[in-house]
Amino acid sequence: MNESLFKPAKKEYSRSKVLVLSLAHMVNDWYGNYLQTLLPFLVASGCMVSRGAFLISMFTITSSMIQPFTGYLVDKKNKGWLVYIGTFWMGALLSLVGVIKSYPLLLMTVIISGLGTAAFHPSAAVLVSSYSGERKGFCQAIFTAAGNIGYAFTPILIVPVVQKYGMNSTIVFIIPGIMAAILLLFATPRAPVSQKAAAAPPAWPILQKAGPQLIRIIVMVAFRSFCYFGLVAFLPLYYQQQNISLIAGSHYLSLMLFAGAVGGLIGGYISDIIGRKPVIVDSLILATPLLYLYLNSSGALSYFLVILAGTFLLSSFSVTVVLAQDILKENKAMASGLMLGFTIGLGGLGVGLIGLLVEYWGINTIIHLLVLFPLLAGLIGITINDDYHKRARKPKRLLLQGD
Repeated sequence: MNESLFKPAKKEYSRSKVLVLSLAHMVNDWYGNYLQTLLPFLVASGCMVSRGAFLISMFTITSSMIQPFTGYLVDKKNKGWLVYIGTFWMGALLSLVGVIKSYPLLLMTVIISGLGTAAFHPSAAVLVSSYSGERKGFCQAIFTAAGNIGYAFTPILIVPVVQKYGMNSTIVFIIPGIMAAILLLFATPRAPVSQKAAAAPPAWPILQKAGPQLIRIIVMVAFRSFCYFGLVAFLPLYYQQQNISLIAGSHYLSLMLFAGAVGGLIGGYISDIIGRKPVIVDSLILATPLLYLYLNSSGALSYFLVILAGTFLLSSFSVTVVLAQDILKENKAMASGLMLGFTIGLGGLGVGLIGLLVEYWGINTIIHLLVLFPLLAGLIGITINDDYHKRARKPKRLLLQGD
């Protein structure tokens, strides 16, 4: 990778820049859960479940699947402006979802809106890595945890507004995108730090060399994402079948996602001490029984179990990003695109298929099948080589001194 493009000029560790990028990630991923949250409202307005799920899948293709390609471009060109332009682009277009009445036009708007987050993620993730010093696991965990928090906030903020004011009210949701774009405009590089830095090495030879390990990681994260996106999209419909209101269901879902954000933070911190693989394997294997117990519980116990399930499901979120960056040291932006985009996108694409299966098999059967995928992901994780990670000494405190 073109290391000098992302290397801070004076300090290896910059807490302020990590936090700014993390805050922007929170806003960016808030939009990432936007269509899933609106799915029950789209269905209520006459849209078929499969057509609504297809919107989510198409958004996934442009927002996630092309991230390795945008990441490779970042490695070669370092277009710093992608982080704030991408955030504004996605926010502006997604705010029109409730206003557009034509399904073909809505589909086109959703497809091109995904280009915004595809531009943001690889650039932001590699900038975080550059400003992390020796705390790459923990700082990447802060970055990803912020994204998961934004994802968790979406139902809490959107459901009450749309339920009270209708779908036309989605236009106000452009505001977070504008605010985040302005913040990034003043806090991130507008041009390459060094105009004379060498270009990134060719991607194909590197991918061939790292292929066996990368394929395992890609399949593993895709299985985790298949469960994650499936639950986010269809748990609200499952709750309705269980006679749980949309508001109450959004609270359950947000609680699970908030717990996942905390789990990602904990997982990233621990991975700097004991290694990436133990965190990945243990958390994924434990997530399946906890999710199953949650689905078959009630009352106060269900709140406790949904917190545990969310924590373990997403504990490996940031860890897999850092592991891929360790493997593709010369193409870190592309590695970030693979983990934050392509592999997650593979799981997100499954939402369209799940929508079809729900119409034939029923929501209850599909939800119980989805919770098996973290276990499968964990079993794949057992085969991954963790020699890329050098154990770091135990830090004295979570946040080191920065500017």
